[in-house]
Amino acid sequence: METSSLAESSRRAGPRGWIGLAVLALPTILLSLDATVLYLATPHLGADLRPDGNQLLWIVDIYGFMIAGFLLTMGSLGDRVGRRRLLMIGAAAFAAASVLAAYAPTPEVLIAARALLGIAGATLMPSTLALISNMFHHPQQRGMAIGLWVACFSVGIAIGPIAGGLLLESFWWGSVFLLGVPVMVLLLATAPALLPEYRDPQAGRLDLVSVLLSLGAVLPFVYAVKEFAKDGFGLLPLIALAIGVVLGVVFAQRQNRLADPLLDLRLFRERSFNAALAILLLGLGIMGGVYLFVTQYLQLIEGLSPMVAGLWLLPAALALIVASSVTPLIARRVSPGYVVAGALALSGLGYLMISQVGTSSGLPLLVAGFVLVYVGTSPTMVLGTDLVVGAAPPEKAGSAAAMSESAMEFGIAFGVAVLGVVGTTVYRNEMTGPAPAEVPAAAYDAARESVVAAQGEAATLADGAATALLQPAREAFVAGMNLVGWLSFAAVAVLAVVAVVMLRHVPPTGADGSTAEAADGPTGAPAAGAAGTSVDRSHDEGLAPA
Repeated sequence: METSSLAESSRRAGPRGWIGLAVLALPTILLSLDATVLYLATPHLGADLRPDGNQLLWIVDIYGFMIAGFLLTMGSLGDRVGRRRLLMIGAAAFAAASVLAAYAPTPEVLIAARALLGIAGATLMPSTLALISNMFHHPQQRGMAIGLWVACFSVGIAIGPIAGGLLLESFWWGSVFLLGVPVMVLLLATAPALLPEYRDPQAGRLDLVSVLLSLGAVLPFVYAVKEFAKDGFGLLPLIALAIGVVLGVVFAQRQNRLADPLLDLRLFRERSFNAALAILLLGLGIMGGVYLFVTQYLQLIEGLSPMVAGLWLLPAALALIVASSVTPLIARRVSPGYVVAGALALSGLGYLMISQVGTSSGLPLLVAGFVLVYVGTSPTMVLGTDLVVGAAPPEKAGSAAAMSESAMEFGIAFGVAVLGVVGTTVYRNEMTGPAPAEVPAAAYDAARESVVAAQGEAATLADGAATALLQPAREAFVAGMNLVGWLSFAAVAVLAVVAVVMLRHVPPTGADGSTAEAADGPTGAPAAGAAGTSVDRSHDEGLAPA
């Protein structure tokens, strides 16, 4: 048995495996593209649908929250029903929800469509990572494949603003959602021929009680965060938060009793696994929140068109692509803990630069700072993901991938919510003064909601009044962004210390591309990819022996 496992772990993927990786790049690129094009479309849908500040935050971040809420369920479901099958179901659902979002007539319908997109996205994301862990058994190949997976995520970020800008120059804001339809159609057409099917033949039935408990733990927490953001600490959101915590405890206790749990809590016994998840959650959350401010600054403060704004974001995205490709090579010689800590320090410098951006002549400083933010974020994504996914046995790869994706997606959504609230609070405090003489009181009161609302009100005023309204609104927005930059710097400085303390014992990957802890799971089980669990062997010719 041990000889068989060793032989399996030494198998290298052949051409079919790498072609399959290209297929898996399609949903990966789309999911990151979908987020970036929405940021660019925010001012346009704000002017058309006229959402209030709370609705706008829901439109932006409910996608990530729903992904986070359903990832554990979908990752475990993929282990049971087949990861390729779940991937294809999610692709069809994502295409349908994209059409609904594109033609949403009200903010409420758009919020609902974004929620459906999140649920569909939750079926796609763990399937891609889980399939990678099964298609690439050799640790060095798996590390490279995950690095390329992160690079594909970066490609979506890079082309999203360009594609979105081109569409927004000629079409309405809903057109950005239609980008997902041809991508999903292509995935559905190619996946059966190029992707092998994997599932755990020993998996039991999906525990519906655990599914309900996981949702019951996440969704009340989401509600509480949103209500705290809107109205401060109130009785009802505090009750919701308490319910989420209680259900989370009950969920954890149930997982410990089940023979085949939805979430294997034994993975959390490894400190590097826990540290990687925490750094993914907080690091990506900070970056996601700041990204919202950057895109709004480019369009609402600098007055750039969506297309030009996308071009200014391109250097940071290209830097992320390069850093994602280089990180696995650096980690072969330097401990992942020190690589991540150094990268976080670099991103901290970028946040400091953003904290110094002003309302005029701030564009070069903003872009340079954001390039550093992206370069510093890349090693966190690559090495953190590899540590998390590599800690699980192959039959649990879907669940481990779901945990990694949950940390990233929930972190981004949570970062948008928390940092968005910080910026909104500063904005409203700065806008508490009396209205300029030439600005109608009703217009100024509406502009106190957000800089997007101020932009919409200014469009209805004469030039002089519009300028008088926009000047304090822009200054208030930049003040909020500056504070967010300072807070982000402080947070990543703490994360850098955590990375050194918690991950310094993880050795460099070395020639074989595997860390000591990536080679053996916390329970002593072989790492993901150490033993195949393929049920459908019709595609195994792509996995040739070394």
